[in-house]
Amino acid sequence: MKKYIIISLTVLIAYPCYCQDKSKESMPPIFKDSAKLNELKAMAYYPLFNGGLFSGVLPVDSVDEIPDPKKDYKLLFEFTAGSQDSTGNQLNPGLVEIARIINLHIASGIPISNIHVVIATHGPSLYSIEKNDAYKKKYGVDNPNIKLIQQMVQNGVKFIACGQAMHFFEVEKPDLYWGTKVSLTAQTVLSNYIEQGYVWYNINGE
Repeated sequence: MKKYIIISLTVLIAYPCYCQDKSKESMPPIFKDSAKLNELKAMAYYPLFNGGLFSGVLPVDSVDEIPDPKKDYKLLFEFTAGSQDSTGNQLNPGLVEIARIINLHIASGIPISNIHVVIATHGPSLYSIEKNDAYKKKYGVDNPNIKLIQQMVQNGVKFIACGQAMHFFEVEKPDLYWGTKVSLTAQTVLSNYIEQGYVWYNINGE
């Protein structure tokens, strides 16, 4: 085990896409110190996925709580975070958060082969997993999430779209990124995988 185990940029997660209260008083002190923030940016590293700074992790000394790298880790993400029209040219912050969590597990010494990820996608997050043409029709720009989604799929991440939400948000199956599965509802995806021992994460952008 390396001396340094990498953990998240937790102190940085209060950036605007995730913070409901954006007042300076509610922000971590690091945001008030640009020199320190730049120092952390230089330290950040990306074990597998690079979705920008907020998917990175930082070195921590003297870690003495270490997960068992031989176990299987089943992660279930309920992904509902969407993008505003004005931020359509940016990575979906919810997808970046998912990348961060996977990176944390790898940085903690768990091989990707032991990490099993399912992303139950419903609500406005459906647009973020669309093929480029469909995304561009809505936002007027290329889908910036495609590269990260492709890397996730290549590493065994399973995307499942909610059929009920697809009706409400007018998303057709041919619009979805290659390999995305469609369920009748995200609710049965959640109950099915939780029953199988998956740990649930709520990725709603708040």
